[in-house]
Amino acid sequence: MELKYRSAKFEDLESLVALLSNDLLGSQREDSSIPLNSAYLEAFEAIARDPNNELLVVELENSLVGMLQITFIPYLTHIGSWRCLIEGVRIHSDYRGKGLGESMFEHAIELAKNKGCTIVQLTSDKQRPDAIRFYEKLGFKATHEGFKLAL
Repeated sequence: MELKYRSAKFEDLESLVALLSNDLLGSQREDSSIPLNSAYLEAFEAIARDPNNELLVVELENSLVGMLQITFIPYLTHIGSWRCLIEGVRIHSDYRGKGLGESMFEHAIELAKNKGCTIVQLTSDKQRPDAIRFYEKLGFKATHEGFKLAL
């Protein structure tokens, strides 16, 4: 199984939104209608312009099967270190449980190390127990209590 990692291209956008929409929570908060909601286009362009953001995709046999977004953040805390925030993690439902997510995270963590990050952090909705178990299996620890404010 040869996986290929690359930055997302504009022509991937419909597939990325479909991946984000393809689960219980995503189906409630994403808009997978075609043509795509213009907010997705604007967000993609902003991410593409920002050197500290990347939409990473994983391909298997020329099919897009996974994605995540990496954001590199400089901090004053921890002696002015950099952190890597990982969000929007998805593996196509047909490919879950085959090690693709683990490989994708290994690649993302290597990118964070190459950037000089000292911490990789992420959040997971409490309604995603399988995802939480997956992150714990990778070595992530639930060391903080997270808060969000919807605006």
